[in-house]
Amino acid sequence: MHMPKPIEGNFSPNWSNYIDAVQEGDLAQLLKDQEQDLLSLYSSIREEQSLYRYDEGKWSLKEVLGHINDTERIMSYRLLCVSRGDKTPLPRHQDIYVNGTNFDRRPLAELIADFRAVRAATLSLIQGLNEDELRRAGVVNNALTTAVAIAYFIIGHTHYHLNVVREKYIPYLQ
Repeated sequence: MHMPKPIEGNFSPNWSNYIDAVQEGDLAQLLKDQEQDLLSLYSSIREEQSLYRYDEGKWSLKEVLGHINDTERIMSYRLLCVSRGDKTPLPRHQDIYVNGTNFDRRPLAELIADFRAVRAATLSLIQGLNEDELRRAGVVNNALTTAVAIAYFIIGHTHYHLNVVREKYIPYLQ
């Protein structure tokens, strides 16, 4: 379903960079296209390369993918809440999710499979929503946020991290 991008005031101001980076379009198709993009990129990475960090203290390629997966899980739940009319304020999620586990211990193939499962669930949720549900608003990160803004955030967040992988990781893999 094609939904216009949300306007300022319908999401947390710190989401602007993510949402601005996404082309407006059919949400399901944007998710499907991005899934293929991520799978193509990550399938080119060998297991030993997946531990690469471009600088001290930066995430490995596995940690980046784990973070993408966790963030999409969290944001899909928020999309469900807001689209169903739940008015419970939802706090900001922190990067503790990466620090709270060890993605590097898992085979890259497992993290890729996890992404597929998470994306399939997100896609199923979005395909089941109508325009009225996508226009509903709730409070996320202390800001009035529409369900469609959360959908665009999911796409924009993954887009951001794929660009980082392309720019700061892939050129230096041996």
